[in-house]
Amino acid sequence: MISEWEGLRKPDPAIFHRALYKLSVRAEEAIYVGDHPDNDVRASRAIGMTAIWKEDKYYEIPAEADAMIRDLLDLKLFL
Repeated sequence: MISEWEGLRKPDPAIFHRALYKLSVRAEEAIYVGDHPDNDVRASRAIGMTAIWKEDKYYEIPAEADAMIRDLLDLKLFL
């Protein structure tokens, strides 16, 4: 999803709920991967998704992250 097309921006929970609806999955069944501590990790966790933090040199790993990856190929460990 592209936030501009949806008229929503993270960390608004509505954008996460819309994505879940479009994918026909519940939050508990979904994994969200992002590099921003607030807009990605905390926001997705707040609605019940598993939050995986993609390492970013500008931020420290958020305590709320369920896991951390350095490369998107590392996601295979969680699927």
